[in-house]
Amino acid sequence: MTVLIVGGSGFLGAELARQGRAAGRETAATFHSHPGEIAGVTWHRLDLRNPASLREVLDAVSPTAVVNASSGGSEWGVTAEGGMRLAQAAAQRGIRLVHVSSDAVFSGRRHDLYDETCLPDPVTPYGAAKAAAETAVRLLDGTVVARTSLIIGDGQSEHERMVHALAAGTRDGALFTDDVRCPVHVGDLAAALWELTLSDAAGVFHLAGPDAVTRHELGILIAQRDGLDASLLPTGRRADSGIPGGLRVHLDNRVTQAYLATRLRGAREFLRCQNPDR
Repeated sequence: MTVLIVGGSGFLGAELARQGRAAGRETAATFHSHPGEIAGVTWHRLDLRNPASLREVLDAVSPTAVVNASSGGSEWGVTAEGGMRLAQAAAQRGIRLVHVSSDAVFSGRRHDLYDETCLPDPVTPYGAAKAAAETAVRLLDGTVVARTSLIIGDGQSEHERMVHALAAGTRDGALFTDDVRCPVHVGDLAAALWELTLSDAAGVFHLAGPDAVTRHELGILIAQRDGLDASLLPTGRRADSGIPGGLRVHLDNRVTQAYLATRLRGAREFLRCQNPDR
């Protein structure tokens, strides 16, 4: 069985590739600018905006399954159309597809938790692109849509770097006290994605941690783990900032967690120790 990791040079994609090779699985991965450095992984340049590029990679790898962990941000051609194009190509070739989505597909206007049955109602271009790709994937039989939240893990995630920069005073900005998410450890997330990929599961899954915390609370946890002075972290309210996006987006992962053998830890647990590695 050969698994292709689309977006393998990204933060999540690299962990997926690392875990695949550590388990002795045939793993290929794609990159847009620079290939990764994980031994034993075959690397292929891919532009999801280009149908010919996608065909060439799928012809070269001939994968049994594809995990789409690409990160095109709000660029519609990559995140929305590229995700749709990959889903269509996978269906035509009989390739199993696991599509990584985001809690950004939700507006945060719901006064309750978002479970796997909730329909997207995005309020940002990124959320809209993710929701569009989700819709295409969910129309196909046997596919997985895996929604996740803030991805934390080895000190190199975007949020961890931001916390260090804010504490050092080398970056402007603030950690919002009204912006709630459910962070997940990159190692847990990758392990859960591998579990879903190797199973016959289909449908929507919520791969987020059980702890709902504000971005400021998450920053404090990171600062405490890394020995930073948390009092140096500037605070603010997203509602006052003019930055679009949902405020309280609390993914309910209980149904997904009951299905999985992989345990998705909460931020208060995986950031408790000093060692940022899993």
